[in-house]
Amino acid sequence: MQRFRAFLQRKDIVLSAKRYGIDALGAMAQGLFCSLLIGTIIDTLGTQLHIPFLTQTVATINATSYTVGGLASAMSGPAMAVAIGYALHCPPLVLFSLVTVGFSANALGGAGGPLAVLFIAILASEIGKAVSKETKIDLLVTPLVTIGVGIALSAWWAPALGKAAMAVGDLIMAATVLEPFFMGILVSVIVGVALTLPISSAAICAALGLTGLAGGAAVAGCCAQMVGFAVMSFPENGWSGLVSQGIGTSMLQMGNIVKNPRIWIAPIVTSAITGPMATCLFQLEMNGAPVSAGMGTCGLVGQIGVYTGWVSDIAAGTKAAITGMDWLGLILISFVLPAMLCPLIHALVKKAGWVKPGDLKLN
Repeated sequence: MQRFRAFLQRKDIVLSAKRYGIDALGAMAQGLFCSLLIGTIIDTLGTQLHIPFLTQTVATINATSYTVGGLASAMSGPAMAVAIGYALHCPPLVLFSLVTVGFSANALGGAGGPLAVLFIAILASEIGKAVSKETKIDLLVTPLVTIGVGIALSAWWAPALGKAAMAVGDLIMAATVLEPFFMGILVSVIVGVALTLPISSAAICAALGLTGLAGGAAVAGCCAQMVGFAVMSFPENGWSGLVSQGIGTSMLQMGNIVKNPRIWIAPIVTSAITGPMATCLFQLEMNGAPVSAGMGTCGLVGQIGVYTGWVSDIAAGTKAAITGMDWLGLILISFVLPAMLCPLIHALVKKAGWVKPGDLKLN
């Protein structure tokens, strides 16, 4: 046993919740931000600002056309896997091999792609590190083992993790048949939580075709998480944290959530408040692209989706005009209420001694 421990120490393989649940998960969030989320923002800017370079096809691969943003989004699996490998201190051959591992895990995982990448990249990384530089043909052995393990686990685990993620979709669909008040609470909370977890809330909303009042509740939940975390962590993370979480992703806080789950109380309670306000008070509908319902304030994609839905409804004759109440509801639900309510609720949580200074600090 002592020899085995010495081997793990020599290979820098640390079997700990911090290494996997905080370091790796936090790095994965950055990888997701630098690929899928940035790609979505680029596509949205190109479409809304009518920038030809950002909307035209720059590459066609196997009959699939890609814009600049599309190429960035398509690399989300490799970006997340390499980020995880970097956090786990992988040697170069292992790190570079994770590109393939991440692509396969994300592609086979569907809506659960990020979750599949997390588990599979960690295992492939550690096994790759274990064999690295142990043979005279390391250039062949290390990539073969890392990629072989990663693809085998992707084929075995990723589809099941994708189904598990879509089980969240079943909960959402069950909630959509409830009265608007209860539907607003449940959809807002569930989609908001999915946004922060290492699964794709956008993919779930797209797969479900989540629009109308349910789509509006989903937008409310996502905004409560993103704007809520951004504003309540401002004293610890400053302007960079405000921007990276507020128009990036609240998933950056997952490492901190693992350390202290109670920091999640304020955003979740906020989403339970703003969700029914969106459905019952403002009748906020998201009739744009369903994927926008799961994006929140990421690149303002959620808000743009609501607006394009209004425009489409007017063109179809189902809406007379965009009213001041429409704009008021969108602004309050998306920005003002999360920015006000979340810090207030968080202050109560801190007063109870459940959260302490530094718990929301991003690396």
